[in-house]
Amino acid sequence: MKRDMTKVLLPDHQAFSDAIEAMKRYQGAKDTGAPPEEVERLKTIAESLFQSINDYQLRVLGGPDYRSH
Repeated sequence: MKRDMTKVLLPDHQAFSDAIEAMKRYQGAKDTGAPPEEVERLKTIAESLFQSINDYQLRVLGGPDYRSH
């Protein structure tokens, strides 16, 4: 796969901001003793956002060609 550096997400991209905000919400819920179900839900959302960024960057940079499910 050919690398296309014009499609790489830069650190100021909204996707990074969204993922960081999701992680802050998760940490805040954890720190304030929110119900375990809510903490787990926020953790899943944050992890999913970071994983999506990672998967996208790998594809753009010519990483392994795989299919996500």
